[in-house]
Amino acid sequence: MKSRPHDDAMAELYRDDPELALATLNTILAEGDQGELLVVLRQLAQAFGGVQEVARRAELNPTQLYRTLSAQGNPALSSLMAILKAMGLRLEIRPLAQAAS
Repeated sequence: MKSRPHDDAMAELYRDDPELALATLNTILAEGDQGELLVVLRQLAQAFGGVQEVARRAELNPTQLYRTLSAQGNPALSSLMAILKAMGLRLEIRPLAQAAS
């Protein structure tokens, strides 16, 4: 059996199960792990046609998108929102759950 890169496998999994992609993103956002967020966004970009296609739809330079989603990336909010929109997603703000009194 031929093995394939982890990112390819995750991209296929997210493409086949969008609810898993959403749950994964929301968990990462709740935990505040920017590095992990960038990894999953790279995998999602691959699932949504590749970085070139996502960059085109987000109206970003592909080189800029590669840098933004790199391990050293620090995307501006405008870039993050454009990337998510290109993948049919959006960033949403919700109140933190209140502890029961």
